[in-house]
Amino acid sequence: MVVNKAEAVIGRVVLVLVLILTLLPLAGMLSGALQPADRIPDGFSWPSDPQWGNFAVAFRTAHVWQLLGSSTLIILGVVPLSLLLSTLAGYALGNLRIRGGGFVFALLLLGLTIPFEAIIIPIYYEITAMGLLNTQWAIILPLIGLYMPFSILWMRAHFAGVPTELSEAARIDGAGIFQEIRRIQLPLAMPALSALAILLFLWTWNQFLLPLVLVDDPDKRTMAGALGAFQGQYLNQLPLLFAGALIIMLPTIVIYAVFQRQFIKALLQGAVKG
Repeated sequence: MVVNKAEAVIGRVVLVLVLILTLLPLAGMLSGALQPADRIPDGFSWPSDPQWGNFAVAFRTAHVWQLLGSSTLIILGVVPLSLLLSTLAGYALGNLRIRGGGFVFALLLLGLTIPFEAIIIPIYYEITAMGLLNTQWAIILPLIGLYMPFSILWMRAHFAGVPTELSEAARIDGAGIFQEIRRIQLPLAMPALSALAILLFLWTWNQFLLPLVLVDDPDKRTMAGALGAFQGQYLNQLPLLFAGALIIMLPTIVIYAVFQRQFIKALLQGAVKG
């Protein structure tokens, strides 16, 4: 795309403004977290004596190690299985063009329109009936189901854009469906799978409502879900609350910073195909 100098300057100015607006809340939280624990932060002001020990106190009292273990277990249960199921279903809908695929596609679109909060009560009773309340499975299983409509449509869009000649050539050479998926389709789908994995990780890590409703023990929730208990404990000590929130946010920022190239590559790939 060719742009003139004025458009390039305006684009950079807009990007700088967006960057400032994005970083300003984080800077405000950091300045608040460094205030003395018994003081209420008054706007954005850098403290003369930063209390870095607030992060150590928040790390210890929020049981961050236990929460890291619980969140890792939940993510390892949600993300790989969601990727596997959505890849197979997306391949069937986008490449095999199975009978009834249009109806399934319409149901998946309908699933995207249902608000998450509208089905939290039925999920609660279903998990209770299964005897999984207050366990990590009470978070893993509903999240896999809730992520399926978006994940399958994401992978279907990728497989629908792969030339059918590749599949035909593989069949002529004697490859079965699973051999074709493993040797041809999966290598081509790595950008889409990487971006989907990042999205699923971020959504699972930041899941707040579901762990709060289905798990009573804060140490068995996700990091974000445990923030509710931490908030109730330190409601009058906002610096500690800010420090705890920053600790919880740090892994998501690191993951996105490390894998941002794959994420942007997948989004650009989808934009070009569209």
